[in-house]
Amino acid sequence: MTSTDFTSIDVFCALDVGKAEHAGARAVSARDLAGLGRPRKRASTHFEDALKLRKPGFDRVRVMDRVGLAAALFDEGEAERGAAAAQQALDDAARVDSTLVASRLNTLLYAARSYETGAVDEVRTRARDLAAARPTTIAA
Repeated sequence: MTSTDFTSIDVFCALDVGKAEHAGARAVSARDLAGLGRPRKRASTHFEDALKLRKPGFDRVRVMDRVGLAAALFDEGEAERGAAAAQQALDDAARVDSTLVASRLNTLLYAARSYETGAVDEVRTRARDLAAARPTTIAA
């Protein structure tokens, strides 16, 4: 096997955190394609893969994956699972001091916008309160 047998993705995945990063990138791409009306695979599946592959010590990225998973589940019509995933994401987000994570809560709020249940209302309230506690001007 020669170096020409490898693609850039293979090299990226060979890195210590590469597989988790690649799964996260696929998740964001799947979410974006779905937003454009061209879904290929459920973004939630990729976010779940990223969370399984993520090694300890990447707390901020893990929280962003959790927020992404919750938003993807809402976008995919799974309000109950989305609300449960969002609660876990918000628990973790409260422990990470990151304006980037706080800005990603807007993605979660947008994805939950069409649901009117007690569980989703609680998610929206917690996400707004957490975002207000860490105001940011970063557009993520």
